[in-house]
Amino acid sequence: MLVAAVVMSGFIISTSDISYASGNQCGVASWYSAGTRTANGERMNAGGMTAAHKYLPFGTVVRVTDQRTGKSVQVRINDRGPFVRGRIIDLTRAAAQRLGLRGIGKVCIAKV
Repeated sequence: MLVAAVVMSGFIISTSDISYASGNQCGVASWYSAGTRTANGERMNAGGMTAAHKYLPFGTVVRVTDQRTGKSVQVRINDRGPFVRGRIIDLTRAAAQRLGLRGIGKVCIAKV
């Protein structure tokens, strides 16, 4: 299967990932706490309201809404990932707990 590519902001993304550029998308979220530094150089803070996203610029604030419960949190993108196929965002432990997320869950994200 041939997938067309688009170059945006220095990243090559497939046409299925174009929604990443707008910051609005739905999919699977997970939480993480590994590492001592994030991709932007900050110290990893599992208690902070931050997240990892593959393409959104560092500093972007997004609202993450759990599709099952309707709960939402605002997080700031400060890391890259997730690197597991099918996942759209990795949340800190604190952000995942506020959503009631245990492991993984279906969410929608939107730029604030």
